[in-house]
Amino acid sequence: MGPLRLEAVVIRSLRYGEADRILHIYSRERGRLSGIAKGARKLHSRLGGRLEPYQLLALDLHEGRSELLTVTGAEIIRSNAGLRRSAVALEVAARCTDALGRLFATEEPHPEVFNLLCNLLFLLNERPQRAGWPLSVAFHLKLLVAAGILPRVGVCVGCGRAEAPFFSAAAGGTLCRRCLPAAGGRPFPFSRESAAFVAAALGRPLAEAPGASGRALREVERAVLEVAAHHSHVRLKATFGSHLRGAGEEAVAA
Repeated sequence: MGPLRLEAVVIRSLRYGEADRILHIYSRERGRLSGIAKGARKLHSRLGGRLEPYQLLALDLHEGRSELLTVTGAEIIRSNAGLRRSAVALEVAARCTDALGRLFATEEPHPEVFNLLCNLLFLLNERPQRAGWPLSVAFHLKLLVAAGILPRVGVCVGCGRAEAPFFSAAAGGTLCRRCLPAAGGRPFPFSRESAAFVAAALGRPLAEAPGASGRALREVERAVLEVAAHHSHVRLKATFGSHLRGAGEEAVAA
């Protein structure tokens, strides 16, 4: 109870009442929180533009009896204004922050997740032209690592066979044809390129997210969505939007 000062990013902002805003934020110290910024939509509010999504902020909040914290002040540490000039960068930011907010929906702090979020937003701000589908999928894979639910790909999870052209979230990863009949759920084809993308995306910094064909990106993203649903009971949104389908395919985000 009382005043708090947190390093945080607004991941969603909603209009509330005549002049207020409800904010969903992700903080370094307290994980995911919700707050209300009273009067933030008034013309001369001192909060105003400081609470736009995707900015890195030092937030002053008051914690009372309500589940909603009250925002009493905000200082911009980094505005990330550059990403707002690109529709693709905005869509990547929206999809990635939505996934983060769903997979890490509690007040438990995860500094590594906060750092991953800040890294993504920095990349989208500095190089919005490099934003695209591969970067989004790579970010989602790194979220699965942080959540402890990353599947095993590249070899069969049933017998260890190197040839494993199918994926099953229920089985925990890729499967060979021999082990496929025993798999639960609904296995689907998973190519060598898809497995290679997973390995490369996880083995490199986010700034060096690898490129891939549309087919491979669809397969990996489907695997991410099904793993999140099966193991965390969280439904993530696909990034098959018109902006992203052709953005960054077959290219390496430098």
